Amino acid sequence: MAAQIFSAIFVIIVGVGGCVAYFWGANKLVDLIFPSRGVAGAAAIDNLRRQGLVRPWLFVGPAMIILTIYLIYPVVETLRLSFLDRGGINFVGFANYEWAFGDREFRNSILNNIVWLAVVPAACTFLGLIIAVLTDKIWWGTIAKSLIFLPLAISFVGASVIWKFIYEYRGEGQTQIGLLNAIIQHFGGQPQVWISLPFWNNFFLMVILIWIQTGFAMVILSSALRGIPEETLEAAVIDGANPFQIFWKIMVPQIWGTIAVVWTTITILVLKVFDIVLTMTNGQWNSQVLANLMFDWMFRGGGDFGRGATIAIIIMIAVIPIMVWNIRQANKETGGH
Repeated sequence: MAAQIFSAIFVIIVGVGGCVAYFWGANKLVDLIFPSRGVAGAAAIDNLRRQGLVRPWLFVGPAMIILTIYLIYPVVETLRLSFLDRGGINFVGFANYEWAFGDREFRNSILNNIVWLAVVPAACTFLGLIIAVLTDKIWWGTIAKSLIFLPLAISFVGASVIWKFIYEYRGEGQTQIGLLNAIIQHFGGQPQVWISLPFWNNFFLMVILIWIQTGFAMVILSSALRGIPEETLEAAVIDGANPFQIFWKIMVPQIWGTIAVVWTTITILVLKVFDIVLTMTNGQWNSQVLANLMFDWMFRGGGDFGRGATIAIIIMIAVIPIMVWNIRQANKETGGH
């Protein structure tokens, strides 16, 4: 444990220190090559202009290189692998895509993802909005927001481990240590293996992601609500609008763009959900989703690079339209800047 903590601290220091050193050094280098001090007249103006042209590329360059290596290249390579066989050697055309849409487990994964898409973004956005409105009206709202935001700092695997103790089941006659089963048993009910109940187990897994992401939605929507002009709300009160009408007819329409951005951001996350399913059920009991299915085909049972890459490409294609729409909405919110 001590060695791991030391390694983490060392990486943070080296990483942050390296970034600071690079930006400081790059800035100094530009000033040395194109000096603006001690140079008079047109030469100083030309050097300032050259600095303005070169400096942005020095700052953005590393990010572009990293983006190319870790994003663009993997996409191209994954697309190439999707047309190859199990070992990633022989060309098989669209055979992997034909397999995907004809495979029962793949279709079941798509249906599960659709259920996740229908429930999680809506629940997170709705709860986040309601909590943002309510916590603005109470003196301990900041404390409540902090507690609700806290799960966002926990990894998906860590959150899944926490919720495993809530859903934990012990055999008949044993003391139930799982919170949910303990409550049910206390009131005379029958304990259940919740995460093994087909169909319903998907909802028990969704609760974990909703628990994590509601804090994100709350923070973004709370900021948007604070941007609503007070004059608008005061005019509505003078006109006799009740709190419910003010919320639905005044507040929500004015922050609709932000609501849409939050909704689509969580939607993209849901399409890539993997850790929770892997940790809780590993895709068993009809809880499989596309990302976990991709992992299974790519790395388990000897691996099948062609089919694993095919599922990855399908997930990417599903995400792209939502990302484009999300970016356009964000541009509208910022006036195109």
